[in-house]
Amino acid sequence: MQETVLPGANAPYSTFLYVLIPLLPFLGFLVNGLLNKKLSGTVAGLIGSGTVLGSFLISVMLFLNFQYQYTVQLFDWISVGSLQIPFQYQIDQLSLIMLLLVTGVGFLIHVYSIGYMHHDENVGKFFSFLNLFIFSMLLLVMGANFVILFIGWEGVGLCSYLLIGFWNKNTNYNNAAKKAFIINRIGDLGFLLGIFLIYLTFNSVQYAEVFQKASLGQFGTYGVGICTAITLLLFVGAMGKSAQLPLYTWLPDAMAGPTPVSALIHAATMVTAGIYMVLRANVLFTLSPDTLQVVAIVGAATALFAATIGLAQNDIKKVLAYSTVSQLGYMFLALGVMGYSTALFHVLTHALFKALMFLGAGSVIHAMSNEQDLRRMGGLRKALPITFLTFLIGCLAISGIPPFSGFFSKDEILAHAFEHNKVLWAMGLLSAFLTAFYMFRLLFLAFFGEFRGTEEQKHHLHESPASMTFPLIVLAILAAVGGFMGAPMFTGGHHYLAEYLAPIFTYSQRIMPAAFSAEPDHNTELMLIGLSVAAGVLGIALAYVMYVARAQRPAEDEAQRSGPESLVYHKYYIDELYNAVFTRPIMALSTGLYKFVENGVINPVVSVFGRAVNGGGQLLRYVQTGAVETYLILMVVGIVLILGLNFGRF
Repeated sequence: MQETVLPGANAPYSTFLYVLIPLLPFLGFLVNGLLNKKLSGTVAGLIGSGTVLGSFLISVMLFLNFQYQYTVQLFDWISVGSLQIPFQYQIDQLSLIMLLLVTGVGFLIHVYSIGYMHHDENVGKFFSFLNLFIFSMLLLVMGANFVILFIGWEGVGLCSYLLIGFWNKNTNYNNAAKKAFIINRIGDLGFLLGIFLIYLTFNSVQYAEVFQKASLGQFGTYGVGICTAITLLLFVGAMGKSAQLPLYTWLPDAMAGPTPVSALIHAATMVTAGIYMVLRANVLFTLSPDTLQVVAIVGAATALFAATIGLAQNDIKKVLAYSTVSQLGYMFLALGVMGYSTALFHVLTHALFKALMFLGAGSVIHAMSNEQDLRRMGGLRKALPITFLTFLIGCLAISGIPPFSGFFSKDEILAHAFEHNKVLWAMGLLSAFLTAFYMFRLLFLAFFGEFRGTEEQKHHLHESPASMTFPLIVLAILAAVGGFMGAPMFTGGHHYLAEYLAPIFTYSQRIMPAAFSAEPDHNTELMLIGLSVAAGVLGIALAYVMYVARAQRPAEDEAQRSGPESLVYHKYYIDELYNAVFTRPIMALSTGLYKFVENGVINPVVSVFGRAVNGGGQLLRYVQTGAVETYLILMVVGIVLILGLNFGRF
């Protein structure tokens, strides 16, 4: 790694400046939360957006003036025997990139929310939760050890629960929030066990110390195989937080929250936490090739599996949700084949075009009077020209069409997969085809053809206000040109992102240099690019033929479907399977324990003690009657007993 400046020694700026980055959103959380009912929607939005903008500007300043990695110690935190955990921030290439992503995209989503949520009675509370979400994610990416990372990790989990169930008068929304919270707890248990094992192995949870010891083979009483156990447990946490098989089912249901929440979760915060954690602990994963193989297989399987489900969804946000699950699978595929900088590259490009499309979907829903069913839309490009053009750019980017951003990052992932395993590459290529098809299916159903909604909806159609279209335009520009931070080799350009991130992977490169030097030759690269683009173009063409040229419309819910079509439409009945295998047995066990253990055993035992205490109290009441005669009698009885006991001694 590059030089590490000791805490408080030569850090370029005062400690307070680094504290401000997460502190500003936290102050926004406090102000908007405490003054929820007293602030107008615009004022609450300006406070929420302004605090995130402040964090973004500080992050930009740190990024532009960055020269070397350093840590900033705020205070001594946990000190128990040999366990020493200071509260430190680590500023390096990875944390700076994530700071720019979280605060930059987060700011645009906050601005968008001013227009989208202006009518809500609890808009102050909404921006308060949104600020808390940003604060938790900033803490996660800035922490210099696994414990601070875990605090931020749990913080974003809490915020997802609060925001998914924001409209808590709706029972289904509450159930979706609980589902997200519970499934993430499953993953978090694995993550927490991984942290415990890290401490037992390296006697530290500090990144710098753990990674240095691991690179030098200092595993205490354990061998290098302990890294496999550690990384598998860490990956369980990543599977929950970043929605990978089999812990993905919470993310599609997270659409219950307001659309800006969906954009924040899917683009800049929660779901990227798992990828960030693997990138941060890259040396441990490099030492665990078996874990990397598991990561690659799970990622490729998730990408393909979620893409097939996206083919048959009719809720505009559900289509985008399954596309997020699929794209996260791509990122884990990149991690599994040791394309570390490539995985972060796709995190960045995906954040741009996915935030764009979710906010675009929100603009459509806003214009359609909260209608989300693609079967009730059509022809919207005339009434919503800005939304249409920006959404089109997002679709082209996610479909991997050059020169839009998704082309560069997705093509790079497929190239890494091709060098590693041809089966995984084929799965990724098929996923690319399906992604292009279902994303343009969404675009054509929503924006082309005849309007299929009600007359009232048609009368209400209008472009969104500037507070909503401005973030769309900015994100569309970034989604169009953002890929040039990592130009492919044949263009003769520089992969600026990979060069910038190289010091983060120094230990991994020393351990396995071949993985970092392997690149396809010129002809192979051109062939892979051609196949990738062809898959995207073919998917778009097929969607055009079906939904524009032939004007096909998805069947209604009650329509008869063939076996395979029904299987995909019902999302392979995974939720029903989980409900049958896990939810119902647990509920039955809980009911049985309540009836036979709590009511049959615990309550009667507790009641016995209660009745005994109550009976004793009833007897003692006679001691405090208020009658002087009673007190004299008791006093005489007491004296007689005392004298009797004393005479008994003799």
